[in-house]
Amino acid sequence: MLSKAKTLQAVLEMQKLFPDAHCELDHQTPFQLLIATILSAQATDKGVNKVTPKLFAIYPNAHALANSEEEVVIECIQSLGLYRNKAKNIRLCAQQLVERFNGEVPRTREELVQLAGVGRKTANVVLSVAFGLPAFAVDTHVERISKRLQMVKQSASVLEVEETLCKKLPKELWGKAHHWMIFFGRYHCTARKPKCASCPLLDICAYGQKEV
Repeated sequence: MLSKAKTLQAVLEMQKLFPDAHCELDHQTPFQLLIATILSAQATDKGVNKVTPKLFAIYPNAHALANSEEEVVIECIQSLGLYRNKAKNIRLCAQQLVERFNGEVPRTREELVQLAGVGRKTANVVLSVAFGLPAFAVDTHVERISKRLQMVKQSASVLEVEETLCKKLPKELWGKAHHWMIFFGRYHCTARKPKCASCPLLDICAYGQKEV
C-alpha cells in the first residue's frame, strides 16, 4: 500500500487537476442537500439535479415535505431508479426531522444515520458539505481509485476505506480531499477507460502501468 506521505502526495496531485472540485448536487440548504443525497443512491448527480428543482419548489423544507402526498413526490422523482422507495424514505425522513429536530438537520453522524434513507456516506456528505465538519464520504469513485492506487487494501470494506484514508490524510483536508478524489474518479480515472497515459500518478499506479 501507499505510505501516508505518498497518499497525501497523490491526493494533492488530484487537487492540481481539479482545484475547483465541489459537491455537484444542487441545493440551497442543509435539508435540500440531505434529500438530494438520499436521492442520489444508485443515480447520477445530473439525474438528481433534474428532479430536485420541481421537488424543492413544492417542498422547500422539512415541514412541507413531511406533510406531502406520496403520489405527488413520486411524480416529481419518478425518473430516478428506486423512486417509490426513495419517495417513502424522504417523506419519512422529513417527518422524523420535524418530530425530533424541529425541522432542522442534525449535526452529528449518530443522529443523521437514524433518519430514514440515511447511511454513513450520506451523513458524511451532509456533515462535510452542509456544515463544514471533518468527515470523509466514500462513494464508488473514492473506493475505486483508492484501491487502484493502493491507498487501501483491495479487500477493504467501504468503512475500512474511510478509516484508512482518514488515518492517512490530515483532518482539515478530509472534506476537500473527498471532492478531489470524486472528480478524479469521475472525470480522469474512470471505471472503464481511465486516462492512464496522461495521468500524473502513473509512476505510483501499478494498474495504470499495465494499461499503458
